[in-house]
Amino acid sequence: MTKILVSAPYMLAVIDRFLPQLESAGLKVELADVNERLSEGELLALIGDVDGVICGDDAFTERVMEQAPLLRVISKWGTGIDSIDEAAADRRGIRVCNTPNAFTDSVADTAMGYVLVFARQLVRSDTDIRDGAWRKRPVVALCECTLGIVGLGNIGLAVAKRARAFGMTVIGTDIDEQAGQRASEVGVAVRSLEELLKQSDYVTLHCDLNPTSFHLMGDDNIALMKPSAYLVNTARGPMVEEQSLVSALERNAIAGAALDVFEEEPLPLESRLREFSNCLFAPHNANGSPSAAEKVHISTITNLLKGLAELPPRTR
Repeated sequence: MTKILVSAPYMLAVIDRFLPQLESAGLKVELADVNERLSEGELLALIGDVDGVICGDDAFTERVMEQAPLLRVISKWGTGIDSIDEAAADRRGIRVCNTPNAFTDSVADTAMGYVLVFARQLVRSDTDIRDGAWRKRPVVALCECTLGIVGLGNIGLAVAKRARAFGMTVIGTDIDEQAGQRASEVGVAVRSLEELLKQSDYVTLHCDLNPTSFHLMGDDNIALMKPSAYLVNTARGPMVEEQSLVSALERNAIAGAALDVFEEEPLPLESRLREFSNCLFAPHNANGSPSAAEKVHISTITNLLKGLAELPPRTR
């Protein structure tokens, strides 16, 4: 019997709805015990006799694939596949599937929400009142501000449309010249990364995680930001070097940050980021959207079943 592993947390939460469909397709379903994602070591203990997987941000390294002689399909729940070694999968004829553009609106809403929270000081004002203080904190109207968008793909452009509706000046940067051209056509002024960081009141990250974006926001680039500027990351945690961010917050080199994603998830209890009241957190949940999640459930299962049907079974 064909065996699959389900390790995507969002799918596991509703798996009872989909087990009949998977089992009627002749699949033996194994459910992983997972909090946020599976490490390489955790996958090695599970992957040996698996033909296909429905995964989250699990560490599908070359070593894992070497220990998975039957594996034919990796069906990612969602869009980002940076945790999967695509080159290793390609060498072994393993099909990697995902759902592009799955959560554009929900992530764009989250990023814009953080900009609003910072501009209007909503969280701090609420805290003041609860603490018995009556403090009118300095606030700004968004039409007075510049938003810098790093990464001008679907999500970046969706953020740009929201920001322009608020009257913000919107600038952006992307290593893909075609993306920059599309952005300029919808009213985004394309700048170099250096110019963007120097000019923006809010910097929001929406690029893929790859060698060019790993620790993109480290000491040097954070130092280019205004002391009054805020950093928002709803993309991938490793784009921000967290020790550099801690250092900047300590020195008041930037005004604050909002992080939905982290270098290590869940965020360790000992993380020094927790010390800063001007740093807002969420548990990698910017993609939250019932309708989008339902579409991804269906797409992920469809991708898995299609791949298993099209690729012949393997033997050890």
